Amino acid sequence: MSGPLDGILVADFSRVLAGPLCTMTLADLGATVIKVERPGTGDDTRSWGPPWSATSTTYFESVNRSKRSVALDLTDEGDRELARELARRADVLVENFKPGTLDRLGLGYDAVSAGNPGVVYCSVTGFGSGAGAGLLGYDFVVQAVGGLMSITGAADGEPTKAGVALVDVLTGKDATIGILAALADRTRTGRGCRVEVNLLSSLLGSLVNQAQSYLETGRPPGRMGNRHPSIAPYETLRCRDGLLAVACGNDGQFARLAAVLGAPALAEDERFATNAARVTHREELVRALEERLAGDDSATWQKRLTEAGVPAGRVGTVADGFALAESLGLEPTVTPAGGGTPQPRHPVTYSTGLVGPAQAPPALGADDEAVRAWLSDPDAGLPPPAGTP
Repeated sequence: MSGPLDGILVADFSRVLAGPLCTMTLADLGATVIKVERPGTGDDTRSWGPPWSATSTTYFESVNRSKRSVALDLTDEGDRELARELARRADVLVENFKPGTLDRLGLGYDAVSAGNPGVVYCSVTGFGSGAGAGLLGYDFVVQAVGGLMSITGAADGEPTKAGVALVDVLTGKDATIGILAALADRTRTGRGCRVEVNLLSSLLGSLVNQAQSYLETGRPPGRMGNRHPSIAPYETLRCRDGLLAVACGNDGQFARLAAVLGAPALAEDERFATNAARVTHREELVRALEERLAGDDSATWQKRLTEAGVPAGRVGTVADGFALAESLGLEPTVTPAGGGTPQPRHPVTYSTGLVGPAQAPPALGADDEAVRAWLSDPDAGLPPPAGTP
């Protein structure tokens, strides 16, 4: 089965997370992705363990399925010429080197587009290619300097990072959007395009209401733990056995919450009758709700509130999240063709089945011989990835 990007060749010169997540998404949609790695060590994340996998690490495997791996030494002229040939043939090139590095190697946008004017050339940086070009862009640092940590964590605690490299993930998705837009434009105009994304811009663009609050008022928002600055109750509330997340987005949902808790009068109390009033009187509201929630366990309240049309859920683990998705028929994982460890699946479902079978993440240099032969002979065809059943 061919995907919508069947016939699109992606030269993947990226490492770590944002770039590889982008190119894996393109591979999920049918593109042929050739991942260029350093001989001997490969992508940095091949050593980011534990946990370890059979050929590298679970970190590497999370964003590198369905790709071919070729080890090229970009300091060696022969290997560098093979890399240039790959760039000449590519429809898409993705890289996240420090700005200027690939220019010096003859692999920058100007050099590549001169010989391949239709190329969509995507550069992923930490802080852009201008004044921030010299800054090192690691997700954790960008969460800190970009303000995400300042709004994450308990109000009286330290700023806290998200539990996953969220900025890298957002940037990888932004890169995918940019590439697909440029490919769509190319079908109309025949022109290639340079696409630039950076972690700081992706982070700021993702702050949505918190960013707009600052731009409107001039006051940076602060940490509120699990609370929402503009909605109440929209937070975790303590039950007899643990925490329950409750999200009342309107007055009708709050009235149903109050009824389930056996206190319908709360919805008529002037302190709680409207969302604005509930936000103003949040502390009294939480006390009133938790007094009643203490009478039963979180699973029971989740069931009762859900049946009443009130958004609520127990605070669970990653395992609980996968189990829930399984129980709902969402098929949250995919097993590579030929077997192997399941992976989180491509998150979009298409009625026409646009995503083909997944291939296991490649071992370092698994496709060296085949890719080198293909790049050296313009008449040669590119065989299937190593390990394809």
